[in-house]
Amino acid sequence: MNLAIALGLLIFGFAILIKGADFLVDGASAVAKKFDISDMIIGLTIVSFGTSAPELVVNIGAAWEGKNAMIIGNVLGSNIFNTCLIIGAAGLIYPLAVQKATVRKELPFSIFIILLMFFLANDALVFGGENYVSHIDGIILLLFFGAFLYYVYTSSKNADNSDNIEIIEEIPLPKSLLYIIGGMTGLIIGGNLVLDNSLVFAKYFGMTERVIGLTVIAIGTSLPELATSVVAAMKKNSDIAMGNVVGSNIFNILLVLGFSSTISPTLIEYDTAANFDIGFLLSATIVLTAFLFIGTRVKPTTGGSLTYTIDRWQAGVLLMAVIGYIVYLLLAQPV
Repeated sequence: MNLAIALGLLIFGFAILIKGADFLVDGASAVAKKFDISDMIIGLTIVSFGTSAPELVVNIGAAWEGKNAMIIGNVLGSNIFNTCLIIGAAGLIYPLAVQKATVRKELPFSIFIILLMFFLANDALVFGGENYVSHIDGIILLLFFGAFLYYVYTSSKNADNSDNIEIIEEIPLPKSLLYIIGGMTGLIIGGNLVLDNSLVFAKYFGMTERVIGLTVIAIGTSLPELATSVVAAMKKNSDIAMGNVVGSNIFNILLVLGFSSTISPTLIEYDTAANFDIGFLLSATIVLTAFLFIGTRVKPTTGGSLTYTIDRWQAGVLLMAVIGYIVYLLLAQPV
């Protein structure tokens, strides 16, 4: 296939993928609203799922086609770009305020699940033999995902979220169903276009599935998080920007990887080269957490809890780190 055509189809696939996720979220949210489900619960479940839908759809396709390295690469790459590129870009626009619960609970939980993924994937370290992400590993990740949803739900009931709730638009039921059907169709078509044409690029440039998953696919599927966080930062609603990234990282490992490995017809082989990517993600998450402890702290004048801040220089460090990571992947890593 001509490379220019493949590039055009890849971009078109990403556009359909992201728009499909938007339609699915709008339709499902409107249906949930008709059953008197609160805006807060819809936001914590359906809307949060929507930003991870592109990764999920691409990974399901990769699982069925046996593209194991691409599955792992997409999850790790998306989380790396979320942590460094998205927080870095949003933080340069406006310093990011982060709630105490995110610093004390959700970021440490993010570190825990990165380590959990490492130990589940590296079977040879404990049992010997070959490394796989098995169906049982996927179920374990999904169980932790259920526990995380329960934590978010109970935390939201005990907090004042009135300022952060997105009002769900009411849409007639027939139109909502069309949105859902159209969104799912867009996700499937877009996911197939992205998967097929990214493999064209991998073959043309001699890149491995792991590297193409860590770069092209990861950046493309992270576009919803990037758009949401940058717009939130421009509106100085920086708490939404950080919450979107941290929540998406947790969804990607626990839901996307968990579901992909559970439904995969075969065990997902794990290349130990991905341990470098896990190490980078773990280091970036730890550095981000450390930045919040050493950065500026803001005490609100009208009540509320203490907030931590990612300053612009810290955002710049994260951006430089991910640029260096990409350069290393493309130039120094074997492809």
